[in-house]
Amino acid sequence: MTRDLSPATPAQVALAPAGLAAIDAYLQGLVDKGVLAGLVTLTARNGKVARISTLGKKDLATGEPMAADTMFRIFSMTKPVTAVAMMILHDQGLWSPDDPIAKHLPEFANVKVFGGMDATGAVTLHDPDHAPTLRELLTHTAGLIYGRVPMDGLETLYEAADVWRSTDLAEMAAKLGGLPLAYQPGTKWIYSLAMDVQGAIIERLSGQSLPDFMRERIFEPLGMVDTAFHTPPEKKPRLATLYRSSVSRGLVALAGNPLLPDHEAPPALASGGGGLISTVGDYARFAQMLLDGGAFAGRRILSVEGVKLMMTNQLSDEMLAQGWGVGKQQIRPGFGYGFNGVVFTDPEAAGIPVGLGTYHWDGAAGTWFWVDPANDLIFVGMVQLLSETAPPLQAMTQTLMADAILQEAAA
Repeated sequence: MTRDLSPATPAQVALAPAGLAAIDAYLQGLVDKGVLAGLVTLTARNGKVARISTLGKKDLATGEPMAADTMFRIFSMTKPVTAVAMMILHDQGLWSPDDPIAKHLPEFANVKVFGGMDATGAVTLHDPDHAPTLRELLTHTAGLIYGRVPMDGLETLYEAADVWRSTDLAEMAAKLGGLPLAYQPGTKWIYSLAMDVQGAIIERLSGQSLPDFMRERIFEPLGMVDTAFHTPPEKKPRLATLYRSSVSRGLVALAGNPLLPDHEAPPALASGGGGLISTVGDYARFAQMLLDGGAFAGRRILSVEGVKLMMTNQLSDEMLAQGWGVGKQQIRPGFGYGFNGVVFTDPEAAGIPVGLGTYHWDGAAGTWFWVDPANDLIFVGMVQLLSETAPPLQAMTQTLMADAILQEAAA
């Protein structure tokens, strides 16, 4: 069977139609209740697409329905793509996980650790126990933060440095290298700008802009024709309207993107942590490439070894027991973290019935995906609700999918 994401019946890939229908029924219920405007989902097994579902509306005001090629702001689902870009350079021998960040970004050479502020507002600094490494950068354990929430005053230093309004990734990395780390490297897991720093490293090592590198080395070879850091004017009508949830008004349309600017051309400051636009079909090609060990439809993107490293848990048992996490992604026993994404080391302990070694992540507007090597399955869900109170779409669909997976395909 050719693993090219061509269509197949559920029975041909050992999926129960009733099980897939149950997933749609759960999601349609959220649309019917006004929790979500709409969704597009894709399920593939054995390298074949068994179901694409378009539910609800792309835009509530116009009544335009969702379509399979609707484009979405995928926010943090950019992070696994950035990990692949890093691993391409790893395959070329340009970096190793235990390299200090400063080896590739000298701006981090003299980094200190934040020790708080005294009564006069003076900052206390400590030397790091060791220089933060690329492995730590790829696992949110290097000492960086996002700088948008209170953290003993460190966030005020991020604000004063105007990190978010840097002109390009090189300037952002220079600003971050001049700021103290939030904690001793390797001692905590805190969601951070680490993937944006990875973007700066990709640009430094490749000599290309992050948009150009991803386009030439990932998107074009995989046939991801609608994935980019910008939305050209001719494609803008396909972009799903972004909503937030209001207790009094329900779903409220947002005029633009309150977290990151919308761009009509490739931006100079391309966020490796959250800047991509994509479609369910495009992202499925990316996910299938991971599932198939770095290649898709005859085009190799990564080595088998590179994919394995990326999709292997990097956190110690002690770290998994500490209760770190962000949003729906709560690190815990059985629910570890590889490079730029979660890895299930013990699904039973994690409380979600996916296959061992499943790799996944999600995005701020509700998008989610997972790659399940044990069950030879990928799932991609696209939605447009910018809300921390969104329902647990990933965990619920993973749980429901367990009832759809059959052990033997039809002849």
